[in-house]
Amino acid sequence: MSTLDPRYPVGKFAPKDTISQDERTALIRQIEEAPERLAQAVAGLTEIQLDTPYRDGGWTVRQVVHHLADSHMNAYIRFRLAVTEDNPTVKPYNEKRWSELIDSRTAPIDLSISIIEALHARWAMMLESFTSADFERRVQHPENGPMDVDRLLQLYAWHGRHHCAHVTELRRVKGW
Repeated sequence: MSTLDPRYPVGKFAPKDTISQDERTALIRQIEEAPERLAQAVAGLTEIQLDTPYRDGGWTVRQVVHHLADSHMNAYIRFRLAVTEDNPTVKPYNEKRWSELIDSRTAPIDLSISIIEALHARWAMMLESFTSADFERRVQHPENGPMDVDRLLQLYAWHGRHHCAHVTELRRVKGW
């Protein structure tokens, strides 16, 4: 693994307090390119490999893919709320329990890959239209406190890299 802790193959999330327009542009590109990176990461995996946990006690590759669709659908809504409402409270969800639902454990990953491809295309389009003032808008997260759009952008660009790396690191370790 890239780090000593297999839970964080690209490192823990470490947001900057402020980011430049060039950094925003690069993060938006990461959001836009995440579906292709994920598709490449899972390309050619067998059903047995998809049902292999990326670490002891961790989710299977299949659950990781479905989690990305679930998480990023929620994220997309949070961004939309941030720029259309004044300081909205966003709803958290129980990721662990969602990952235990039947579709997360057994559905073909192509279903979530398709969701991620379409979602990220719209998400990037939306983000590219944001003004500097839009990136300063905030949401209230009941567990994480106030978060501005710049922080959310950093979080979800990292999140896509983070989970893709779970798959690519597992493939490296297993020699797949």
